[in-house]
Amino acid sequence: MNIYTPAVRRYLTRHGYDKADPRGALIDMDGTLYDSMPLHAAAWQQMMREVGVDVPLDEFFRYEGRTGASTIDVLFHNAFGHGATEEEKTSLYGRKAELFAAMPPVDIMPGSLRVMDFLKRVGMERVLVTGSGQNTLLNRLDADFPGVFAADRKITSRDVKHGKPLPEPYEKAMSIAGLKPWQCVVIENAPLGVESGYASGAFTIGVTTGPLKECELTEAGADIVMCSMNALADAFPLLYEALVTTEACL
Repeated sequence: MNIYTPAVRRYLTRHGYDKADPRGALIDMDGTLYDSMPLHAAAWQQMMREVGVDVPLDEFFRYEGRTGASTIDVLFHNAFGHGATEEEKTSLYGRKAELFAAMPPVDIMPGSLRVMDFLKRVGMERVLVTGSGQNTLLNRLDADFPGVFAADRKITSRDVKHGKPLPEPYEKAMSIAGLKPWQCVVIENAPLGVESGYASGAFTIGVTTGPLKECELTEAGADIVMCSMNALADAFPLLYEALVTTEACL
């Protein structure tokens, strides 16, 4: 038996599907395509220090996937007991973006190009689904991942009203690609993104590229968890085969 058959069968059962039909991959950006989360976390931490609040660095990895406005609201509720105003959200997210842009350029996540090459090779549609609205990395995508994402296959924080962990970002990605949930695979590295992928009905892959533990992604709803993007690249041929051939238990 293919080692991924049980995971695919569990996925089909939990969503009530008869069979998967993998035609599209919906892919997060930070911490998945780029090794950018340590610098994002540092920028968020510095911005909050400037308003007089010291937040542990690892906490920002748990906010990953939220829109900037939503993250600021959470931080304000935790620190001050109330949400931020629209003016504060705009100003503070702008400051955070400034801090991030001033940091050293981030590297492509090891293994991400191999994963994208496999997806292209088997003809799966690729849609970017990020909670970010910052141009620092968005403007690099076409050069760093040539031919991976068409211009109309990118969902950012600007395109949704309700970001991760709600399913809207992934549902919107499915809509623009003309795909159903059982035809999609989500690739995520953060619990909130995994929750969003799971809620959308897609087969959701968690990848532990940061300090969070495998169990946090599993508990958020990941159907399988990989320890790196290189590990996912190694596993994808067998996983794809399992998605194509596995049927739900009757």
